[in-house]
This record gives sequence, C-alpha cells and structure tokens, in this order.
Amino acid sequence: MGVSSCVPRAEARLSKFPWEIVLAVLALVVPVFAFLWEFVFVGRKRLGYRVQVDTTARQEVAAENAGALQRLEDKDGKALTDPSFVLVRIENTGTTNIDSQDYAVLGNVQAGVKINFPDRRVAGMVVTELSDDFLRENFGENSGLGVDNIVDSDGRNVGVIRLPKVPLNQGQHYKVLAVLDRAGPKVKKCPDPEVIAGIKGGVRNGAIRETKSRTGIPRWLTVLVYLLVSVALAEPFVIGLATQDPPPLDCASGSLTVTGSTAFAPVVREAADSYGRTCPGAQFTIEMSGSTDGLERLNEAKSGDVLAFSDGVKGDRSPQLLPRPIAFLLFTIVIHPDAGVRDLTAAQVRDVFAGRVRNWKELGGADQEVRIVDREALSGTRTTFEQQVLDAIEPGENSNDCVEPRRPGTGADVIRCRRNDTESLLDAVAATPGAIGYSELGAAAKRADVRTVWIDGQQASVQGADHGVYPFWQTEYAYTYGEPKADSLAASFLRYLTNQVGADIVRSHGDRPCAELANPVLCRPQT
Repeated sequence: MGVSSCVPRAEARLSKFPWEIVLAVLALVVPVFAFLWEFVFVGRKRLGYRVQVDTTARQEVAAENAGALQRLEDKDGKALTDPSFVLVRIENTGTTNIDSQDYAVLGNVQAGVKINFPDRRVAGMVVTELSDDFLRENFGENSGLGVDNIVDSDGRNVGVIRLPKVPLNQGQHYKVLAVLDRAGPKVKKCPDPEVIAGIKGGVRNGAIRETKSRTGIPRWLTVLVYLLVSVALAEPFVIGLATQDPPPLDCASGSLTVTGSTAFAPVVREAADSYGRTCPGAQFTIEMSGSTDGLERLNEAKSGDVLAFSDGVKGDRSPQLLPRPIAFLLFTIVIHPDAGVRDLTAAQVRDVFAGRVRNWKELGGADQEVRIVDREALSGTRTTFEQQVLDAIEPGENSNDCVEPRRPGTGADVIRCRRNDTESLLDAVAATPGAIGYSELGAAAKRADVRTVWIDGQQASVQGADHGVYPFWQTEYAYTYGEPKADSLAASFLRYLTNQVGADIVRSHGDRPCAELANPVLCRPQT
C-alpha cells in the first residue's frame, strides 16, 4: 500500500518536469558547442600542409612519348637516375592570421618551415601557385628560401627545402614543387616527406599539421542533424525556440550624404552598397573629399542627413559637431619599387620628408633622386603623418607633375608635389621613379605597383600600433550635427558600421572596429 502510494506522486513530479525546456536548451547548446569546437577551439591559429603529389618518374610501362621525363638533369647536368616529383601545399588552416613573428624559431633564423625528404636529394625546387600575388615578396633574396642535401646522424641522405617565415592571412596558401632523385636503398616507395614547423600560440602545441581534403560530411554534423530531427519529432514547440529567426536588420529609409576622409572612402562605399541592398528604402550620396572639407560641409549643412568621417579628432569646431569613434586605421609609407628601400628608421623618414635626403643611395638604396608626393594641407592622412611620424609640418610643394620644378632652373630643393586623394597619391608614386608618399594601408596593400615601407623594422599591423611600436595610425571618427534621431538613416548606418555586417567590411579593408582592440582607449577622443 505504501509502495503503490508513491507511484502517483512520482508520475506527478515527472509530468510537471519541464521537458520542453530541457529539449530546447539541448537544441541550443549542442549547435553552439559544435560551432565553438570547430571554429574556436580547433580553428584558432594553425599552420597546415598537404602532400598533394608524391610520385616517381620511372618508366613502368614503355611509352614512346616519355620525352623530357627521360632527360631530367640536376644543376650540374648529371642525369637523374630515379627521379620523383613532390608537390606540397603550405596553408593557413585556422581562423586567425599568421604573421612572420608567429613562427616558433629564433629571430635570427630566416626559415620558418623545413621539408625533409629521407633517402632522396633535392635536384630542383620552385615555389608556385601563390594564393595572392603579394606573397611573392616573401620569397626574395635573403628570405630564408633554400635547398640543402645533407647526411643525418644515422648516415642517411636527406634532401632539405627551407621556406621563409611567410605571413599568411586566413585561407592563404602557397605550393612547393620539388624534383628529387633517390639517394638511398631501392624500394618501391621512398619515405614520406617530413614537414617541420611550429606556430607560437597555435592549436595544441602549435606544430604544423597535415590537412586532408574533406569530401564527406563531418561526423559531428551527422550527430547534430540526428539530434535536431529528434527534437522536431518530440516537440514542435522546441523547434520554435531552437530555430527562431534572428531579429530583422535595423533598416531605415531616407537619404544620407556621406563625406569626409578619402582614406576611409572604400569602407564607406562598400558599407553603403551593402546597406542599400538590404534596405532598399535607403539612398546614399558618397562625396569623400578629405577630412577637413567634410567637416566644413557638415557644419555648413547643419543637417542630420549629412555624415562626415574624419581621420582623428579635428580641433575646436562647432560644439554641434559630435564625434563617434568607428575604426582603428592603419597607414603606411609607400615608395616606388625602383628606389630599393623597404625599411627606414623614424629619423630617416623625417630626413627624407624634410628634404635632407636627395638620393636614395644615401640610405643604401638605388642611385635614384628622391621625389616626395604629399596630400593636400587639409588632408586627415597628412595631418596624421605630420603628428604621428614627422612631428613637424611639411613644406609646400614645388612641382605639379612630381618630376620637374614649377620654375625651371630651381633645382636646389627636393621635388615635391601633392595629390587630393589617396588613389591619386598612389597613382603618382607608382608612375614616378624614386617617389615616396603615404596612404591608408588597405588601399596600398591592393596595389602591386608600389611598395610599403617599414618604420624602425616594424610593418604596419594592428598589433604593432596597439602596443606602441608602429607609429602611423589614427582613429576614424564619424561626425554628426547634433545627436541624430534613433530612427534616422544616419543613426542606423552608424550602428550598422559598428555592430553588424559593416564591422566585417571594416576588417576586410585591414582596419579594426574600435571595440575589438586590445587597447580600446586608442579609439577614444584625445584630449
């Protein structure tokens, strides 16, 4: 009797248990865990490789058109006796960019990756199939690229290919094609190549890992699908909680004129196009003519339908102009490729732009006259350069075409010219031998006809600027006339730039949303 009386109570407790909540929590937690596992815990900073081809070139079956394969020779003209080909792909397989200083080797070691070929020697090697053309600069002279044929401690012949510490953004790769000759016992297949490298702060111990082409569905995804199907069959209410649509985009309609910084113009144009495709009721007029000019136009318009972007805070202007930090912008010095200079100290930069250096050979470069391409005096990029790098005001220009002085016969000064926007400056540097200038990093990185210059051994990077070792950066501010209405297009577009797809667009141009910096104070107005 006592036992039977407990059964109804237990059933009552079970009937009141919130099963639908438990199922809903599982339906939410499992996808989140799977995502974090795949893209955060597993997919952080990591370097991978694939041996895509490893085959001999011996003739197993007679062929009349064997041709060049029967005439393979090494650099000394000696015919290869048992040649083979190996194609290795080196790739960034994580979700974080890999920089040159991320390779786990001492600073004086140039090579970051080593490929060993036991029982084979390297007869020839080329780097091929670069995912991006600008990676080519990492394989020049003194980069660490090289070949060795050694005998290891076990007396075994080993061919070695050394590869530089190549910076690789997410998804970037390059390939190495090697021609080898057997240098060990004759077996049907030589030992597999050994790829040796490490990344500081990488997944697990940071060692380079062999990757595989994925042709099937990952096992974790199959389990996830089964779980979600079970939830759907068990309780439709759970599906409503687990698969509810995300809140709609904060769309606003109307017209907005956007003006200001030419350095930030590519980001603004792409973000406006993206916003307009999602919110058809929004119309943008993009008129980027420089930071100072944009603020003056905003002040004259006195309108909530005008938005001005500025490289840095601009002085004591009308109190109605309110700044908001949007992004952390990196700038770089750019130079014509034939100048032969890629790294300058801050003192050398100041000497060059002060006109105290007339020929690049004075700084170890080519025998080429220095020509300076500036931005106009009201440019935010120029102001940033003067404040952050030169600590001085640049002299005025003396040339219109960046080649000849305005007044013939006045050759005492270094040639100086100026351009009104970022793209015009980059065009002038690319077209003028010996020219040097400065621009926003994202615009310069897309140009193959100019070279970026390091400052005091530091390339332009968010990490370097955020920790005070790279000086040429600035905060990008958006100015409004007064506080915009919450439902206005100006307010909505600013939210879009900082909280939605616009933040991804900022990152895609090499800049960073202010909220993501390790030192967010750098994005606050300077007082």
